[in-house]
Amino acid sequence: MRPKSRNELYSRVKSFQYAFEGWIYVLRTQHNAWIHAVISLGVLALGVWLQLPLRDWAVLILAMMLVWMAEFINTALEALVDMFTAEFHPLAKIAKDVAAATVLVGAIGAVLIGLLIMGPPLLLRLGW
Repeated sequence: MRPKSRNELYSRVKSFQYAFEGWIYVLRTQHNAWIHAVISLGVLALGVWLQLPLRDWAVLILAMMLVWMAEFINTALEALVDMFTAEFHPLAKIAKDVAAATVLVGAIGAVLIGLLIMGPPLLLRLGW
């Protein structure tokens, strides 16, 4: 294996910078991303308090990651649609609605996963 050149290393670092800029853009412009962030932090705090096993953590993190990925893809698709048409078009509406539905389906799934994993230990901890 040959050593990486400075340009290759710089390119890798820049790719991370662009990704974080995208994440920041979503947090700054998408109201629902703030809801995802608050819920994600709440799930993490509750999981620590419940002392969940590693396998449960893996599933919860996977569920949260899928919701975040859906939100990122939804935001990117909305930007692309807006770039190509400023006026109403029924196909643009369908694209945006289906992308939004992706986030909704992911969020519903994540809530169900969270209830299945954290519900029983939470009820035990609360003495029910």
